[in-house]
Amino acid sequence: METVFTYYGHATLGLRTAETKLIIDPWFSGNPWVKFSAKDVNADYLLVTHAHGDHLGDTVAIAKRTDATVISNFEICEWLGEQGIKTHSMHLGGDFQFPFGRVKLTTAMHGSSFPDKSYGGNPVGFLITTLHGKKIYLAGDTGLFGDMALIGREGLDLAIIPIGGNYTMGPDDALEAVKLLAPKQVVPIHYNTFEVIKQDPHTWAARVSAETNSEPVVLKPGETVVL
Repeated sequence: METVFTYYGHATLGLRTAETKLIIDPWFSGNPWVKFSAKDVNADYLLVTHAHGDHLGDTVAIAKRTDATVISNFEICEWLGEQGIKTHSMHLGGDFQFPFGRVKLTTAMHGSSFPDKSYGGNPVGFLITTLHGKKIYLAGDTGLFGDMALIGREGLDLAIIPIGGNYTMGPDDALEAVKLLAPKQVVPIHYNTFEVIKQDPHTWAARVSAETNSEPVVLKPGETVVL
């Protein structure tokens, strides 16, 4: 049983595991990276790290079309539930066994607000343990924090972390994050979408290779990693 991770661009991600399709932070419409339309995406579950537009994105449209269940924090799930969306609300530190595996919500050092500027609850990351024991950490938008070392104790097969700076960790802090997390593989995201987060992922990857035991994997939109 394999798990396939897909990088759609910016912070929009996909996982296929146990014949279940997950989309994380589904921002397709207006995303300059993404080569796919929200109308072409199928999902059984949508995972949303926080309420900013480049992460909440097309959640409502995709969920209504596919009847997907949204997994997120309580506030986002309440907001979506009022629009008739199926949800499973969680909060920081909580975990739950879904048909595709176990999901735990982790800390993310960021903000969260809906398009109308109302409060979107605590931003989160996701630690997913698949049915065949693969551990995947989706950091979400976050700065560096020391408790990443605790997440790393899980024995991560794959970590997905931002490197763009300004709104999230930049390359230096993201390198420190890799040292704390110690994943087998790490994929950089959330860079080059806007001028203010312009970075060279290959330069960063070279530093990861030189200074850690983790394998950096720089993906183009639509490319995958198989676990």
